[in-house]
Amino acid sequence: MRVLVATEPVDGRKGIDSLARLCQDKLAEDPFSGCVFVFRSRSGTAIRLLTYDGQGFWLLQKWLSRGRFQWWPEATGASKPLEAYEAQLLLAAGDISRVRAAPLWRRVNAAK
Repeated sequence: MRVLVATEPVDGRKGIDSLARLCQDKLAEDPFSGCVFVFRSRSGTAIRLLTYDGQGFWLLQKWLSRGRFQWWPEATGASKPLEAYEAQLLLAAGDISRVRAAPLWRRVNAAK
C-alpha cells in the first residue's frame, strides 16, 4: 500500500472534496488510486488520512488531546512516501526519524 505524506500543513476544516483536490493540484497524484494520503493541520495537533477503496472515500482523523505531532517530513517536493511501519509510528505520534527497521523483504524468484 502506498502512503504519501503532504509536507505542507492544511486547513483542518477541509473535507473530502477539498483534500481530494489537493491530491490532484498540489501533490500531482490521483486521489482515486487507493493510495493513503496523510495531511497535518496547521496547529500540528491533528492528522487526517484520505483514501479511496473502490466504492468511496475514507476520511480518518486523529486529534491529540495533548501535545503535537513533533515529527513531520521535510522534503523538496509536495509529498514524501512512507513505509507502512513509518505510517504506524506517525499515527502513534512517534518520531519516525529515531526508529530504524530491518530492510523490506523482497520475494526471491526461483532459478530458471
